[in-house]
Amino acid sequence: MIQLGEFHNLIIIRESDHGIYLENEEGDEVLLPNKYVPETWMVYDKIEVFVYLDHEERPVATTLKPKIKLDQFGKLTCVEVNKFGAFLDWGLEKHLFVPFKEQVIPMEPGNEYLVFCYLDLETGRLAASSKVHAFLDNSELTVKPFDEVDLLVSNQTDLGYNVIVNQLHLGLIYQDEVFKPLRIGDSVTGYIKKIREDNKIDITLQRPGYRSIEPNAQKILDRLKAAGGFMDISDKSAPDEIKNRLQMSKKSFKKAAGNLYKQRLIEIKEDGIHLKDQ
Repeated sequence: MIQLGEFHNLIIIRESDHGIYLENEEGDEVLLPNKYVPETWMVYDKIEVFVYLDHEERPVATTLKPKIKLDQFGKLTCVEVNKFGAFLDWGLEKHLFVPFKEQVIPMEPGNEYLVFCYLDLETGRLAASSKVHAFLDNSELTVKPFDEVDLLVSNQTDLGYNVIVNQLHLGLIYQDEVFKPLRIGDSVTGYIKKIREDNKIDITLQRPGYRSIEPNAQKILDRLKAAGGFMDISDKSAPDEIKNRLQMSKKSFKKAAGNLYKQRLIEIKEDGIHLKDQ
């Protein structure tokens, strides 16, 4: 059987009134409807398609690219709610179904939701769930400290923001590590700051330790040049002021400014930092 919810490179084997039939190496067939058939093709050509169920619950192929696929998280817009559940726009002709039992809060048309696409083993259909944490697993981690990782913002807590790490694990960005606005479903790059004994993952949006100095130093240089060579900010400035103006912690600012000073790129004076004439 051709796996639903995945992309496949399939072989064109024959034409019909409804489209062309494609086959995998095991001999399983699926129809690519006429509306998606390329202008030029030949039997035995290979074509990449996505396979899901059509409105009559039959496996069908499409050349459209869905916004998420099987076992993947993503932010989708609700387009309809009926007595069975909600339906999300995921870029395909048939919308993605979310049962009421898989909704954290009742979904409403027009709103966006972070969801996980899964295969319902009882019905054999692709569906989605906004109970995303149920599909994350930290029992066996695939990351280590200092790794660069892809993050999806899941939800805000009193401590900061829960994030989905590399589509696999649950992590946390503490509030004092957040230097720019974050919204649910945002995709950002982060770094593994610490892995705790219980496999909870602490995330930072800046490279940990010495690794954060270089990009922050460049940011300070860029701001200085844009400001005409002077900024009225220094290591005596309040942490909140540094955070709001430069989107970095005071500790990171002091390291970056010290690095620039050692390279004789800036002067540090009582009124702030000055770009040195080169």
